[in-house]
Amino acid sequence: MKRLFIIIAGLIIIGAIAWAVFYLITADPKVSSITEGNGIEIIDNQDISGWREEDRTGISSETELLKSWPDEGPSLIWSNLKLPRGYSSPSFGNNSIYLTGTVDRNDVLVALDGGGKVKWQTTYGTSWNPSNPESRSTPTVEGEMVWVSSGSGEIACINGITGDIVWSVKASEIHKGTFGEWGIAESLLIDDQKVYFTPGGPETMTIALDKTSGELIWKSESHDDKPMYVSPILIEYAGKNMFVNISRNYVYGLDASSGELLWRIKNEETVDHSGYHNRWPGMDHIKCVTPLHHNGKIYVTGGYDTGGALLSLSADGTSVTVEWSDKVLDVHHGGVVLVDGYLYGANWLSNGDGNWCCIEWATGEKKWEEHWKNKGSIIAADGLLYIYDERSGFVGLLDPNPEKFDLISEFRVREGSGPYWAHPVINNGVLFLRHGEALLAFDIKN
Repeated sequence: MKRLFIIIAGLIIIGAIAWAVFYLITADPKVSSITEGNGIEIIDNQDISGWREEDRTGISSETELLKSWPDEGPSLIWSNLKLPRGYSSPSFGNNSIYLTGTVDRNDVLVALDGGGKVKWQTTYGTSWNPSNPESRSTPTVEGEMVWVSSGSGEIACINGITGDIVWSVKASEIHKGTFGEWGIAESLLIDDQKVYFTPGGPETMTIALDKTSGELIWKSESHDDKPMYVSPILIEYAGKNMFVNISRNYVYGLDASSGELLWRIKNEETVDHSGYHNRWPGMDHIKCVTPLHHNGKIYVTGGYDTGGALLSLSADGTSVTVEWSDKVLDVHHGGVVLVDGYLYGANWLSNGDGNWCCIEWATGEKKWEEHWKNKGSIIAADGLLYIYDERSGFVGLLDPNPEKFDLISEFRVREGSGPYWAHPVINNGVLFLRHGEALLAFDIKN
C-alpha cells in the first residue's frame, strides 16, 4: 500500500512538472512583466521634454516615419506590463524614459531604461484618492532634472539620474488651493527660471516657483476659482512672455515675468454652455484640454457639450475677443492638433462615445465628422495623424485630409487595463503607447 502511494505521488509530481513546462512554452507573453526586445536609444531631441510633444502643440518634429503599418501593426520592440498604474504619457532625457504612476495611494515617478526595465522609482506626493486615483502628471524633463505634480497638489523636482528629490513643496496646501472633483491633473510648465503651478482658491490662481530651489517668485491675484484639469502653455506675444491657462470659470493670460493679470474671459462668454447646464444643473464646469496658440489666436475647447472657441488677442496682448465658436469639435481630454490650417480631434457625444472631426482654423467651419471606434487622443508627426481610441485601444494612422476621415492603417493595443487615456508619444522613431500599468514601444521608423 505504501509503495502504491509513493508511485501515485510520483506520477502527480511528474505530471505537475510536465504541465508547468508546457505552460511556460505556450503561455501568452502578456503574463510576463517585460516582453524582451532590443533596447532603444532615447534621444534628447527637445530642450524640454514633457506634455503633448513640442511646445505642447501635439506636433512632433520626428521624421522618416512609416507611412503605413502592417495589418498586425508596427513591430513591437518591448512592453512592460507591470508598471504603477497611471494616465501620464512618457517623457525622455538622460537616456531614460520617465512616467508617473500610483502605488499605495501615493504618486511615484518611474525611470525606465531603453529596454523598458525599471531603473528606479521615487514617491513624491499623495495621489488623488477620492476618485480616479491613477496619476495624471506627465513628467517635465530638462537636463538632469524632472518636475512633477501629484493629484493632491504637491510639486517636486527630482534628479533624473539618481531619483533623489531635490525639493518638494505642498503647493496646494500652502496656498490654500482648491480642487475639482478629480483633483490635480497638471503637467508642470517651466521656462528659464520658473516652474508654474495653478492651485486656485481664495489666495491666488497661479504661482511661479524657482525651478532649482522651489522658492516662491510670484503668485497671481485670486479669481476665487478652482483649477481645472488643464496643463497650461507659454506664448510669446506683443513683446511679452504670456502664461495661458483655463480655470473652472475663466480662460486667462498672465505676464509670466510678474504674474500680473493681462486678460481673462469667462468660459461662458466664449461659447454657449447651456447644453452642459441642462444636463448637469449646478455642476462645476469641467475643462481638460490644453489651449492651442497660433499667430495671436488661442483655441479652447472643453467637452461635455460645451464646444470650442477661437480667441483673438488684442495688439497689445491685454484683452481677447471671440473670433468664432463651434459646437462640433467638443474635445473631452484627448487634445487637438493644427495641421495646414485645420484642427483635428475627437468630440464628446457622451462620456463613453465621440466622433473624430475636422474644422477650419480660420472660420470654425466643420469639414467632416466621422465615427471611428470612439473618441480619444491625437498627435501629429511627419505629415500624418496618430489617434488612440480611449475605450478599446485601437490606434489609427490618418492622412490629415480636410475633405474626409482618411484612415491609412490601424491596430489594437490589448495589454493593460482601464481606459486608454494616456496620449501617444514618439521618440527616435519609436511610438510609445500606455494603457494603465502597461507601456509598449513600437518601431515606426521608415
